[in-house]
Amino acid sequence: MSTNFLLLSTIALCIICAVFAFEPSPLQDFCVADPTSSARVNGQVCKSPGSVGANDFSFSGLHIPGNTSNPNGSRVTAVTVAQLPGLNTLGISMVRIDYAAWGINPPHTHPRATEILTVIEGSLEVGFVTSNPDNRLITKTLQKGDVFVFPIGLVHFQRNVGTKNAVAIAALSSQNPGVITIANAVFGSKPDISSDVLAKAFQLDQSVVRNLQAKF
Repeated sequence: MSTNFLLLSTIALCIICAVFAFEPSPLQDFCVADPTSSARVNGQVCKSPGSVGANDFSFSGLHIPGNTSNPNGSRVTAVTVAQLPGLNTLGISMVRIDYAAWGINPPHTHPRATEILTVIEGSLEVGFVTSNPDNRLITKTLQKGDVFVFPIGLVHFQRNVGTKNAVAIAALSSQNPGVITIANAVFGSKPDISSDVLAKAFQLDQSVVRNLQAKF
């Protein structure tokens, strides 16, 4: 087998892997999501192009502050394909995040997206944790106008470190990035993860685990 053939085969395999690693590129001008369709596809079924209008590509509301009167002291206003059908197949979405003083956006991951966050108002401590075995915390305090990137799939968080409300806008590299909030997923699963499993995993007494599960 020639060296050139092996090289071409390797290049082709790399291209195939890259194509399937993230959402596919659109093959038409747009594919506005049709939420009324019962067809099951990876994404959303397209509306008929003739029924598409400007409202399919528009969303209003990011100027409205989110209600942060909750235990975390934060509120995420999402603009994914669910809110903006014109995002279907385009591989992007965004969110507004409001933080009360010392409010947090708790540790979470986006299984399908990298996130790039810009601070609009206030000061935020942000960070993410690298994968096993290092589990290194990479963190920084951001001011108004600063930008930070959270790589796809990694656990990350934000915290308002000021005495006034803070606001951030983030873009994500998926029309439907998904979110897994760590505490909710682990202690609030339905049905519960066995308390003895969590007790061993977190090195806690089972009574502590059961108390945490009751909170979520």
